[in-house]
Amino acid sequence: MRVVRKLLETLFALILILWVLLPIYFISSLSLSTRKEVFSFPKPFIPREVSVDILRFFVEAHGTVRSLLNSVVVAFISILIVLVVSLPAAYALSRRRFRGRDSIMLFILTSRMLPIPLLAIPLTNLYIAMRLYDSLLGVALLHAAMALPFAIIILTGIFVKISKDFEEAAYIFGASKTKTFLKVTLPMALPGITAMLIFTFITSWNEVFAASILTVENRTLSAHVLNVMQASPIYFKYAAGFFLSLPAMVFIFLIRNYLFEMWGGLQSEK
Repeated sequence: MRVVRKLLETLFALILILWVLLPIYFISSLSLSTRKEVFSFPKPFIPREVSVDILRFFVEAHGTVRSLLNSVVVAFISILIVLVVSLPAAYALSRRRFRGRDSIMLFILTSRMLPIPLLAIPLTNLYIAMRLYDSLLGVALLHAAMALPFAIIILTGIFVKISKDFEEAAYIFGASKTKTFLKVTLPMALPGITAMLIFTFITSWNEVFAASILTVENRTLSAHVLNVMQASPIYFKYAAGFFLSLPAMVFIFLIRNYLFEMWGGLQSEK
C-alpha cells in the first residue's frame, strides 16, 4: 500500500511538472525557431534550426525596449514599497497584542476582495486628480497595493515561527530593539522575505489590466503586448510570452536556495 502511494505521489508530481514546464518549453523553443518552423504543422518538438530572428524582431518592434525598461522600473519600485511597509507591519502584528489587531488582520485579508476591473473608473479618476495617471510611480503604487496584503500575511507567519528567545537573549547582551531586529530577527526571516519579494516581483511583472487602463505612453511590457496583440503575427506573440516569462524564471532561479531553506524549515516543523 505504501509503495502504491509513493507511485501515485510520484506520478502526480510528474504530471504537475509537465503541466507547468511544457507550455514554457514550447513558447521558448518556438521563440528560438525560424519563422518557417513557427508556421509549419506539425511543429517539431525540438527546433531543427536555432535562430534569434523572432526574438530580434520582437525587441526591435516599436515600443518594446521602452516598455521592457518600464516593467523593470515599476517592479523594483513595487518591491521597495512593499518591503518598507510590510516588514514593520508584519513584525508588529506578530509580536504585539493590541486592541483591534484581529480587525486589522481581517481588513488586510478583505482588501483584495474587490477586483481591479470594478475599480477601473474610480482609480482612473483618482489618478488623474492626483496627477499620477500615465506615470510609472502610479502603476508601481497600485502593484504594491495589490501585493501588500499577501506580503504582510506571509511575513507575519514567518515572524510568528521565529522564537522570541533569540531576541530576549540579544536584549540580555545589551542589543537595542533596532539592532536585534536587524542582526537577529531579519536574517532568520530572510527565506520568507525572499518568497515575498518573488511574489511581489511576479505580481508586478505579469499584471496587465491596471497597467493598461492607467497608462497611455508609459506602458509596461505586459500592457504593451496586450495593446499590440491583435495586430501582431503569431511569432511576435511567442516572443512576447518568452520575454514575459523569462525574468520571473531567472529571478526564482537566482534565489532558489532561500526558497529551499524556507521549505525545508517548514517541513522540519511538521
